[in-house]
Amino acid sequence: MSRVTCDLTISLDGFLAGPNQSLAEPLGEDGELLHRWQFEEPESNAAALEGILAAGAYIMGRNMYAGPGPGAWDEDWRGWWGEEPPYHAPVFILTHHPREPLEMQGGTTFNFVTDGIESALAQARTAAGSKDVAIAGGARTAQQYLSAGLIDELRLHISPMILGAGERLLDGVANVRLEPTEVSGTHLVTHVRYQVIR
Repeated sequence: MSRVTCDLTISLDGFLAGPNQSLAEPLGEDGELLHRWQFEEPESNAAALEGILAAGAYIMGRNMYAGPGPGAWDEDWRGWWGEEPPYHAPVFILTHHPREPLEMQGGTTFNFVTDGIESALAQARTAAGSKDVAIAGGARTAQQYLSAGLIDELRLHISPMILGAGERLLDGVANVRLEPTEVSGTHLVTHVRYQVIR
């Protein structure tokens, strides 16, 4: 059976996004700065970037796909990434509002799942075959899968900055034991792999 991984970039104080998330600033105030390591040092962080994009299927929350705000879908919205998203694999989006699958260029198809995290994981496992399933975020999605004991490996990419407020990764997550298995990094990020102990 494929593993379930989760790659997330966080601040030193544990935030995945800054305060005041909006359509103009989907990662909140200063949230974009968390990800400088991906764009300013891609060669030095190549192994981590390859690991993020190696999954056979992805799961994400509605806010990660469409930004903050509840309600019915804007059917014209096609995600943040343009016509060729970086996933190149099926992506399963947790939502309360049904929507037909959306095929994009490069092999990404967004599938909208309304019946919970276990259903999304079952569908993603089928789509991934022998490859890993990646929990792509955001915070609430990762919290649900961690709390349910459904993640095998948590990979945190820790940016050396303090956001002070926003969406914190581990709020509400309890009784999860993590064993660090690998640490690496550059001056913009520290990569830590954790095995989730059941």
